[in-house]
Amino acid sequence: MREIGHFIGGKHVAGTSGRTSNVYNPATGEVQATVALASVDELRAAVENAKAAQPKWAATNPQRRARVFFKFVELLNQNMDELATLLSSEHGKTVEDSKGDIIRGLEVCEFVCGIPHLQKGEFTEGAGPAIDMYSIRQPVGVGAGITPFNFPGMIPMWMFAPAIACGNAFILKPSERDPSLPIRLAELMIEAGLPAGILNVVNGDKAAVDAILTDPDIAAVSFVGSTPIARYVYGTAAMNGKRAQCFGGAKNHMIIMPDADMDQAVNALMGAGYGSAGERCMAVSVAVPVGEETANRLVEKLVPKIESLRIGPYTDEKADMGPLVTKDAYNRVNGLIDRGVEEGAKLVVDGRGFKLQGYEDGYFVGGTLFDHVKPEMDIYKTEIFGPVLSVVRAKNYEDALELPMKHEYGNGVAIYTRDGDAARDFASRINIGMIGVNVPIPVPLAYHSFGGWKASSFGDLNQHGTDSIKFWTRTKTITARWPSGIKDGAEFVMPTMK
Repeated sequence: MREIGHFIGGKHVAGTSGRTSNVYNPATGEVQATVALASVDELRAAVENAKAAQPKWAATNPQRRARVFFKFVELLNQNMDELATLLSSEHGKTVEDSKGDIIRGLEVCEFVCGIPHLQKGEFTEGAGPAIDMYSIRQPVGVGAGITPFNFPGMIPMWMFAPAIACGNAFILKPSERDPSLPIRLAELMIEAGLPAGILNVVNGDKAAVDAILTDPDIAAVSFVGSTPIARYVYGTAAMNGKRAQCFGGAKNHMIIMPDADMDQAVNALMGAGYGSAGERCMAVSVAVPVGEETANRLVEKLVPKIESLRIGPYTDEKADMGPLVTKDAYNRVNGLIDRGVEEGAKLVVDGRGFKLQGYEDGYFVGGTLFDHVKPEMDIYKTEIFGPVLSVVRAKNYEDALELPMKHEYGNGVAIYTRDGDAARDFASRINIGMIGVNVPIPVPLAYHSFGGWKASSFGDLNQHGTDSIKFWTRTKTITARWPSGIKDGAEFVMPTMK
């Protein structure tokens, strides 16, 4: 049995807490490895390592820091097939989907190659009589990231790339469900020239999370996961004097206007709703057709496509989607489908009971479609995180707009239409963080920032883009006046520009 430990100080370290968790093959249900769960002392050892290494790294000029990421991007591309297969073997998503996961992280690494420009401050000559004023951006010190199972490549890189590029050391606490890829990424960072101790990977559960949130030497924390945990992490981090950005759950709607290209809308829903078995925080899980005719056409076109989804293990190159990540996830999604039936939604396509020959113990759920879903139903309010799409019929545009506006989550939303006025009005009025106009999954590219509104996000600064540089640095402002500009005698009034 393969044993997965930690990566501290540039080398693999076995767990010493005596606690472990199983890592499964989602396609077969078999245990393929065990992962160590860190104690407070093990987490503290990683922090000490990071704290010792960070000052020298911060003093390294930004061009040299950028060169590490240039090399790291090169290594990611060279090892893409191996990395994607490793990811898929523990998560269950298809290899091509895993490559997309890694590439979206790689793009953030490409973005931070511009750190010499991104970390520049500002300068004002002659801000006052013989006074110059300037600001500089300095690293916060030691940062930490707590990442979810669904993107074990992308989200760690979204966090550690800008943090490290800015001159910080970093503690990564990945999901214990698929821990191998994050450790492999740390190995490649060392190969790219990163000094030992700057990126440490500590596997663990709540004990490790709480240790991160209370450790006095960790200055900033980034988190992605469920909303209840995001609230907990944000509140606990703030209470302990830490900067925090925490991203929670989602319930992403797609509004389909009567004038939309229906084939485009249906294809978009298929990919956005069922890709990665729906285990995406930006998955579209609610379709909102405007008008009965639009709804009937939408459902009519969706049903045969859902029924013909090719579901298989990650080794099936033709599979559209794979299994869910664990048995707990499988039971939860099936339970929510049961709940939808109990609540009176019309189950048009039933994914329960799906079995794949040779993989009968895998965590597979077939594509599922509910129609006539109402806003008061649990399946509408809850983030299902599985291959389940709900159709909520809206009488008109205003009713359709009201649905995502009133939902507690505000991560992403999309509208499909040919009407520029409707699209512009929608983008202006909607209270959601990321908007797609004829784009189903509006995840911004690396040089813009990712983040939702309402209960989907806690904190003032988003991930990647220029927000990430602000989050992982502190601004220091210097006001300077040299002796030739200083008047004789003490000044007792508040200095002004009068």
